[in-house]
Amino acid sequence: MSNTDNAATPATPAIRTGARLRSQVCTTEVIVVRPPAGGVDLTCGGRPMLAIDAEVPEGLAPEKELADGALLGKRYTLAADETFEVLVTKAGAGTLADGSEPLVLKEAKALPASD
Repeated sequence: MSNTDNAATPATPAIRTGARLRSQVCTTEVIVVRPPAGGVDLTCGGRPMLAIDAEVPEGLAPEKELADGALLGKRYTLAADETFEVLVTKAGAGTLADGSEPLVLKEAKALPASD
């Protein structure tokens, strides 16, 4: 395996804590809060997320089934594995997903009742 096999490209940025990513199809931007334990194919609107400083192709739109949007300030995670978490820093029209499997909105933990 060469050193370039593990290198991130503009189309496939490294998904590590603090990584800032942007959508190719809308205004969505995220920051990785917790990287995945396994692999994840982070997409938005059906297209791979790009590094925040990557050039965005013109004329792309979210796929119809992946156009529910991402909400500002909300955290999203994988349905089957909550070790991965991203925070939306700029809302957009595309749905965040692992490939074509939409991420789920992470619910706030209930605080213990105080008497």
